[in-house]
Amino acid sequence: MKFLLFGILLSVIGVLISLVTLGIDRAYLITGGIGIFFIGISMLFSGSMVSGDQIRANFATESVEDRRERTSTTFRTGLIGLPNIILAFLLYYLMN
Repeated sequence: MKFLLFGILLSVIGVLISLVTLGIDRAYLITGGIGIFFIGISMLFSGSMVSGDQIRANFATESVEDRRERTSTTFRTGLIGLPNIILAFLLYYLMN
């Protein structure tokens, strides 16, 4: 829950910075960038950006604790990025 709240806080800060620097019509740019950054980090930590052979090798060699930590990191960074992406889409469609 705290990671979702942190994502919401980042999106509000991103909108405020966008309003000051870019104006109301481009307020979605910074929040969208923050969201894409954290979703990208989530994809990298999940291991979904490698081939099937590499996924099997990683799965066979990592321990249960490592797999649990990787999954929780993926979920946490996804929760941080999700409110930013949603707010960027809402701002984009409301302003354009």
